[in-house]
Amino acid sequence: MNDFKYMMVMVTAADNEEARLIAKMLLEQKKAACVSIMDGMNSAYWWKGAVENATESLLMVKTKAALLDDIVTAVTEIHSYENPEIIALPVLGGSDSYFEWIDESLEPEAEEPAA
Repeated sequence: MNDFKYMMVMVTAADNEEARLIAKMLLEQKKAACVSIMDGMNSAYWWKGAVENATESLLMVKTKAALLDDIVTAVTEIHSYENPEIIALPVLGGSDSYFEWIDESLEPEAEEPAA
């Protein structure tokens, strides 16, 4: 078991439109408390035996470590890439009030009482 509760998941997307779609989905499904998007990132990488270059958008997903598997599954299902970059970094420390906000943001919605 991990000894950290929070993490930042980094995901690259083909463009801002795809990044916004992924962010919206993660937020609506309460898999992320916040998603920051940085556009215009230049990436150089090996793909199928050749060095490729692309301009991409980077999503920085602030979430709980317990949600990582759900995030990987959800992003993979809608991502345009054959093998999307989805990597998680543990958050080892930070603002207690920010962590409390993450917890509050990711709480399940209260159900309406039956009439």
